[in-house]
Amino acid sequence: MSSSTEFRFGVNMVVPDSRHDWVRKCRRAEELGYDVIGVADHLGLAPPFPALVLAAENTERVKLNTFVLNAPFYNPVLLAREIAGTDRFVEGRLELGLGAGYVREEFDTAGIPFGSGANRVAYLEQTVRTLRDLFADPGYEPRPARPGGPPLLIGGWGDRMLTLAARYASVVALTGAATTGAGPLRLAGPAEIDERVRFVRAALGERAGEVELNVLVQSVVPPGRRAEFLDRYRSFVEPGVLAAVDELPTVLLGSSREIAERLRVNRERFGFGYLTVLEPDLETFAPVIAEFR
Repeated sequence: MSSSTEFRFGVNMVVPDSRHDWVRKCRRAEELGYDVIGVADHLGLAPPFPALVLAAENTERVKLNTFVLNAPFYNPVLLAREIAGTDRFVEGRLELGLGAGYVREEFDTAGIPFGSGANRVAYLEQTVRTLRDLFADPGYEPRPARPGGPPLLIGGWGDRMLTLAARYASVVALTGAATTGAGPLRLAGPAEIDERVRFVRAALGERAGEVELNVLVQSVVPPGRRAEFLDRYRSFVEPGVLAAVDELPTVLLGSSREIAERLRVNRERFGFGYLTVLEPDLETFAPVIAEFR
């Protein structure tokens, strides 16, 4: 059950830890009222599936998601086994997040061809289709906890990814940023986000009312840190985007009450009812969740 009738709140864990510290922070996330604990899929971070099983063993209600798996890292048939087995071990609390991958250096390190964006999206679609076919087979083992497998979240920003997400996903996750040639994310302005949301809604068609829209919040900034935040981001965020920072769903500035009101405005404008913050903001965002209770 969501922590409010309006929103779901997730936190994406990105810092590898000892077993003790991992368990502690997962319990803390649940205690603070988060609805979803996510695990990123990058080299140097915790392995997603073991981390989620361990999180399930030490929490009671939170959903557990991969936010998001880089599909080209995996053979789809072998990935299906990992997903179905994990879904059983966490008793149906798994939410499957998939993406096409964007960090070329990780592909190079793993010896996996990076390929074009179109090729990576095509591989992601092949993966989704394979998973659907396997999980629809009544003889498939191990059986996922739910018929058809866990609900699917697909994250992206470009036309190909969002079209794919609109076709298959239960949750369309918008990064609120675009990848650049060098690899880092470029923060999008509110007009660009408006356009992307319109694109998704058009692609969803009749499914628009049954699919959640998620946004990844890059930073939560209390009132006392506003000037510091603006100074830090001034060097690599476009001036026009920075000038509109109070309208961005990807950056939340102000008191917990102000941010809660901003989330309501953002839901009305963009449709974002599912918010994911990054682990460094685990405690900072918690008072916002409390506002909705």
